[in-house]
Order: sequence, then structure tokens, then C-alpha cells
Amino acid sequence: MTDEGNGPAEPPATQTQGRQDEPSGGDAGGARMNEAEAKPSAPAKSQRKKKKDRSFWKELPVLIVVALFLTLVIKTYAIQAFFIPSGSMQNTLAIGDRVLVDKLSFEFGSIHRGDIVVFSGDGTWNPGVPAPSDNFFSRFGQSVASMFGFAKNSNDYIKRVIGLPGDHVACCDAQGRVTVNGVPLSETSYLYPGNPPSETRFSVTVPADSIWVMGDHRDVSYDSRGHQYGFPGGGSIPESAVVGRAFIKIWPLSQWGLLSVPSTFGQPALTSKSSAAAAASRAGAGASTASSVAAAPVTPYALGFAGAVPLTILERKGRRSLARRRRERREHKES
Repeated sequence: MTDEGNGPAEPPATQTQGRQDEPSGGDAGGARMNEAEAKPSAPAKSQRKKKKDRSFWKELPVLIVVALFLTLVIKTYAIQAFFIPSGSMQNTLAIGDRVLVDKLSFEFGSIHRGDIVVFSGDGTWNPGVPAPSDNFFSRFGQSVASMFGFAKNSNDYIKRVIGLPGDHVACCDAQGRVTVNGVPLSETSYLYPGNPPSETRFSVTVPADSIWVMGDHRDVSYDSRGHQYGFPGGGSIPESAVVGRAFIKIWPLSQWGLLSVPSTFGQPALTSKSSAAAAASRAGAGASTASSVAAAPVTPYALGFAGAVPLTILERKGRRSLARRRRERREHKES
């Protein structure tokens, strides 16, 4: 079966049979008219291009506003990048490294032993400074202020969680190891080479709703051990002060990789003895020393713009689709 069709200037067969009295020239003229109407003129094309250009420049401010808003939301409640300025977490994290911190995991989950966390020292390690508010809207307001340079200086630290609420953390046992609820930790996989688990002897029971943190470079880390005396919490940090969990190193690129929890913190005895330790005593606070320096935040503008682009494209498509439907309805009414 073939589709022969009509000739280029021939009228359709159905029309010629019903209109034999009409001259062929009229049909040809109509075809030429339709052909002319079908092909837009050069000025029309130019006008359409100008409209597209104007549309782009009108939508650019919207794209920027959406990107900034998404940046604030991401930074405040989801993911934030941090710069490591000190050697207290070497060799796990070196000076100049950058990490991404997951904030959502602590909003809907819990802190685990072995996690590397970023937290605020305000109100505890920096007792003269009011603790930051953990109110949902206050946090967003603080992010807005920080974006425009009006936020107060942050005192953020990055350390590894050693003890949870109710845990008894001590150093050292007969082999010189840190113990949690009497269970010794094998820390050689993450301790700075040549560092002992702790030069300072201590024995503490972590208060309720708090954590005990230590750096991986124990000889230079000024951590929970060094904030026992004269500091609120006896060196422990309130769980509410935790900003989030560092889960991936993003810089330098050659060392890109996930920050996993060492296997020593997965010992079943730790979990089985923690509930008994929590019930035994909740008031103790002991001794310790080591250091930690504030980690400077880097706002994730790239993530904000990456999220804004698809949202803006969808909004633009939706607006065009709505405009097309309105135009079709108007043309339908006119016809």
C-alpha cells in the first residue's frame, strides 16, 4: 500500500469533486496564503527572541532569590560545610580539610559513640557566652544574620564522641586504654601515631542529655578532659549543643571519603553495660585534658543554586503551560 498524496499545487481530491465549478487558481492562492501564514516572518522571529531574552532577565532575580532561600534552608537544617583550622583531630582530619556535616540525622535520630560531631561550646566550654537557641525559627534567623555578616562569632568545635549519657568513661586500665562502662577501646585505627589514649587520668560519669568528646590527636586536643573543673557540665557537652555529624571529607579531593565509625565502638558489651551504668549514677563528673579549636563554617551556596535551578525551570514550564492553556481557550472562544 502506498501513499501517493496530492501534487504540490493540487487541491485535495475531496474538495475538487465537490467544487468543480470553482477555478483552480483560487485554491492555489489559498494554499499559498496558508503557506505564508505557516511561515513566520523574520521580524516575528526577532520579536520572539527579544521576548525570550527579556523573560530570562526577568526570571534571573527570581532564580537568585530562590537559590539564596534554599541555601539558608540547607545550611540551617540539612547540610553545612566546615573548615578544620586545628590539628586536634589528626590524622583523621588535618588542618585545612573540609567536611560536610549532616544536621538531619540528629533531628530524627540519635548520637552514637564514635561519631565525629561539630558542636557549639557556648555556655559550657565558653561559659561567659549564652548557649545558642535550638528553636526552629531562631536557628533560621541566625543563618540569615550570618549570611549578611550580623551574627555573633561562633565557637564551634569538632571532636569524636566517646561517651553517651550515663556512660562511665575512664582512663586508664592496666594496658593504658580508655574504657567505657568497663569495656576497653582499641583506638589504634584513629589515634594520632605515637599518641597514648590519654596522658591524663580521669574517671567520669556522663550527665544526662550530654556527651563526652575527645580529639584523635590526644596530645594536643583540649577536649572534655581539659574542661572538667570550673566549667558547666564538667567537660561534657549538652546534646542540644551538637550542630551535626561530620560524615564525609570533601577536601582535599585526593582524600575524599566517608568518615565511618571505628569498629571498636560496635562492641556488644558497650551497649549491654550502658543501661546499667546509666542507672548506677547520673551525678558524677571527673577529671581530664586535651584541646579543640573552632571550625569555621562555609555556607553551601553551590547546593542552594543547584536546587534553585530545577525549581525555577519547573516554575517556568508551569507558567508557560498555564499561559498556553489560556491562549487556547481565548482562541477557541474567538472561533
